[in-house]
Amino acid sequence: MVSAHTRMHVYERQGGFRGGFGAAVSLHCHTYHSKEILSFIPHYAAMIPVVSRLFKGEMDRYLTLHGKTIDFSHAYWTPPVSPGQVFEIETLQIEKELCLPALVSITDHDDIEAGLHLQVLDSINRIPISLEWTVPYGQGLFHLGVHNLPAESATELTRELMKYTRRAEDAMELSDLLTLINESPDTLIVFNHPLWDIELIGSKEHADGLKAFLSEHGHQIHALEINGFRSWHENKGVMRLAEDLDLPVVTGGDRHGCRANTLLNLTRAKTFADFAAEIREDSHSDVLLMPEYRESRIARTFEVVADVLRHYPRHPLGRGKWTDRIFIDINDGLGVCPLSRHWKIGGPAWVRASLWCLRMLGNHKVQPALRLALAQEKIAGERVSYES
Repeated sequence: MVSAHTRMHVYERQGGFRGGFGAAVSLHCHTYHSKEILSFIPHYAAMIPVVSRLFKGEMDRYLTLHGKTIDFSHAYWTPPVSPGQVFEIETLQIEKELCLPALVSITDHDDIEAGLHLQVLDSINRIPISLEWTVPYGQGLFHLGVHNLPAESATELTRELMKYTRRAEDAMELSDLLTLINESPDTLIVFNHPLWDIELIGSKEHADGLKAFLSEHGHQIHALEINGFRSWHENKGVMRLAEDLDLPVVTGGDRHGCRANTLLNLTRAKTFADFAAEIREDSHSDVLLMPEYRESRIARTFEVVADVLRHYPRHPLGRGKWTDRIFIDINDGLGVCPLSRHWKIGGPAWVRASLWCLRMLGNHKVQPALRLALAQEKIAGERVSYES
């Protein structure tokens, strides 16, 4: 038991899974429709020895040549997998491991194309139209998982949400938008990774913004998310926050690569609408932690990086090289273009060497050794003890 609203289950794989549930739900998945902002690049590049010096030199040269700096907040990358691939991988894990029907909600950043596409193939209401909505607030921003939008109004409603994200002059007020979403009883609003300072404004500033947001809009949110790529220490903090707010907790795998989500929800419902009702009306959630969540988060992150940087010669959109999946405006008058337009051979030698190292760390042949090396890691909060 996690709280009055949430029960936690741990799947150990030995002996199979028994629980009397009607389905398992995979929330928070990303496909190649998702635009992942690269504003973090300067921050993390400055923290890596050698790379920091080379990166600064590259940026200084660009400034000298063009008289302006590159705005990484307008650059983005896209995951390598298609909506169909994500749905297939998530469904396969649930059906094979748990012997349950699968409900899969794809939440690309500010985009509903995946859900719209997959609904054409859906005859039993398993695939909702969903997105991860970027919500500017104060100095920073938050991410809300908006699951199962009504098919007849999803496109128009998403258009209104995007106006707010872009801070358009004719955008509706945030409270009005959340009220509009809540008008559909089948739609679920989840506050994704609420404790993560994703906007890099500082822990205190993030905490202050979070407190203000929840004070103003907490009554319009249905659940908080524990996230498959956040530490157990942080996820326990989310559980405590949810208990303080009298809200249930749901899971979000937050997958961007080729591997299935490590956290799932369990439900007695047969459709996503009924699952949403369990969270919204019954205020009850059953979360399931898969064995892979116990693995080193660092190693799993390197694995995703390797997936992102890998060459996909049969990519459905023709974005085979990693540079085809990064988009940037370098102020040359061409606007936002694939990086491959500017880096024909994959960039400067130091970039290629650095990325080769990252690919190696995520290679499936190297991963076992890396996981073993990290098995005794002492990083605070990285060890997963479900009893604590």
